[in-house]
Amino acid sequence: MSAYSAEFSLRTQGKGTYEITDEVVRAVSVAGITTGTVTVFVQHTSASLVIMENADPSARTDLEAFFDHLVPEDTPYFIHTYEGPDDMPSHIRMALTRSSEVIPVIKGRMTLGTWQGVFLFEHRRAPHTRQISLVVQGD
Repeated sequence: MSAYSAEFSLRTQGKGTYEITDEVVRAVSVAGITTGTVTVFVQHTSASLVIMENADPSARTDLEAFFDHLVPEDTPYFIHTYEGPDDMPSHIRMALTRSSEVIPVIKGRMTLGTWQGVFLFEHRRAPHTRQISLVVQGD
């Protein structure tokens, strides 16, 4: 079994979803494995990863609106607001989603479905630079 690791940065423009599928595909290609997994990890507590619809952007718009409704920024009992009203909501949104995704690799390719993509889900309003780590393992 072999392993390959990579890291990259992504500059966001604030809240929203940012597709990173191509970066993950490149890492799998460079790793040269035919059977195994790729693990993708975001090194932050106010952004997360999701596997989501990548054909129609309105699906991601609805996801973002749902999370805005589920964890609103004006919740009066939040006390962790040191970095603004989106501070605690961003941490809760991250906890409700994922900080990592593991995707099978078969015949040298990620086995995402036809309409699936890997996305960084930015939960903060301000632009941020996010760090993402990848490990590809297999034969």
